[in-house]
Amino acid sequence: MEPFTRLTAVAAPLLRDNIDTDAIIPSREMRSVSKTGLADGLFAGWRYIGIGTRDRDPDFVLNQPAYATTRIILGGANFGCGSSREHAAWALAEYGIRAIVASSFNPIFQGNCIRNGIVPVTLDALAIAALATAIAPDPQARRLTIDLPTQTLTAPDGTTHAFPIADEAKEMLLDGLDAIDLTLKRRVDIDAFIAADRLRRAWVYAA
Repeated sequence: MEPFTRLTAVAAPLLRDNIDTDAIIPSREMRSVSKTGLADGLFAGWRYIGIGTRDRDPDFVLNQPAYATTRIILGGANFGCGSSREHAAWALAEYGIRAIVASSFNPIFQGNCIRNGIVPVTLDALAIAALATAIAPDPQARRLTIDLPTQTLTAPDGTTHAFPIADEAKEMLLDGLDAIDLTLKRRVDIDAFIAADRLRRAWVYAA
């Protein structure tokens, strides 16, 4: 997983509440259990004019030329609700999304994002609406900066917003670790515990 420290990138406004995982990656687009081959199906119900086609809807934000290099999504409340399918995070990551800014996230989806290198940035809905308004008129001003070490998001006008993130999630994202890798960082402590437990068991059996 690619570590995340600081990203300055185009942000696409997708200001809808309750964007569920079936909207992010419809079940018909999940043809394998692999993390690859899902990007084309991202938001398929919105990106394409008809089911099963790849005829793009020009009105959908990700199909507009100004947002062709989007790596940040501005969303609404309860982003990632619905089923727990990790394919939603896989599709976002393969498409190139590295951060989602929303007023709240479904907890399971939020965890899936973290495990796949996507930073879930929680901001007040009014702040997100202001960001969306700020980036709309000027193509050169559509870039936001997300700095994970300082837990800040900076708007094109220099306005800075702080956002919360759990320490463990922050460590995973900064170091590019999944849950197993994070556990193995404590290998010395784990090995010491196992060795001590073996000694204790040997003493108990000997007694």
